[in-house]
Amino acid sequence: MRMPEREPLRRRDLLFMGAAGLVLSYTGRADPGAKPLRGIFPITQTPFTASNRLDIDSLVEEVRFIDRGGVHGFVWPQNASEWQTLSDAERLEGAEAIASTGKKLKPAIVIGVQAADTATAVRYAKHAEKIGADAIISLPPANQTDEAAIQEYFRQIGGATGLPLFLQAVGNLSVDCILSMYKAIPTLRYVKDEAGQPLARFASFQSGSHGELKIFSGGHGRTLIEEMMRGFSGSMPAASFADIYASAWDLWQSGKQKEAIEEFGAAAILIQEIGVYPEAMKYILYCRGVFKTYQSRPARTAPPPPDPRALATGRGLPPAVLDEKSQKVLRDMLDLMKPYFKA
Repeated sequence: MRMPEREPLRRRDLLFMGAAGLVLSYTGRADPGAKPLRGIFPITQTPFTASNRLDIDSLVEEVRFIDRGGVHGFVWPQNASEWQTLSDAERLEGAEAIASTGKKLKPAIVIGVQAADTATAVRYAKHAEKIGADAIISLPPANQTDEAAIQEYFRQIGGATGLPLFLQAVGNLSVDCILSMYKAIPTLRYVKDEAGQPLARFASFQSGSHGELKIFSGGHGRTLIEEMMRGFSGSMPAASFADIYASAWDLWQSGKQKEAIEEFGAAAILIQEIGVYPEAMKYILYCRGVFKTYQSRPARTAPPPPDPRALATGRGLPPAVLDEKSQKVLRDMLDLMKPYFKA
């Protein structure tokens, strides 16, 4: 019996096969020594000295603190890291200190590379690869709504290095736009989804990428239990008590779902507090002996005045001030949480 002739490979098929090979090398799947990009990857805080300088020693101690707590990754600098207040020199120095320390530890090091322009973001990406980061992450360009411009921005960043690229989705970045970038950029295989409702968008990402696009959540990991149940690849909460998140994650992955839920319950009360008082993220690190101060650096541009509608709803208003009474409440909570801390 004569076998049917095989259809010749088309140029598009060859390009796809080539891209697939690039993905294997870029995402580390072909490298058994690569650190896994899965689990709890906190967006870490940036410590400043009393004189408002970047505190490199405390930043390095934060890396060690994350490692002692059994946390899976370390991400810096993003929104919770006050990245927009950092100078070019501070970002390079901080990244070098983090990567140098992190090479000897278990957590994967993910360096934020977003910038005011594409050329600078590409330079940060190449620097991250040079110093030995395990991956890079970037927000979309600020105030950019044109999807073609956003795709070009990520195309250039993703093509600048062989490192896996996390896309931090914010604003109105659609699932279709992200999937289009996933298909066009071999290194872009991870998304921190904060654009819309991650739980609602997860199935679309899975079906649109055949499960290849790995989704992380933000939002302080408020819905971590359901995210693990659905199959998220990780979460990027704050660093202050990431050891509790990591413990809950490990318990869940080992089949101990009930214990994971109980463990995560210890974090839930603290999640509420840092949602009200953003300064609390640093204050907790200060109380836990990681930072020497808990001061933040003022943003370079003043925030816009609140929308009048926010006065009625309470949404979009300036955060509450972490005063002496709220600090005491946090200290009391931390005392109760001590049995759950791993670092």
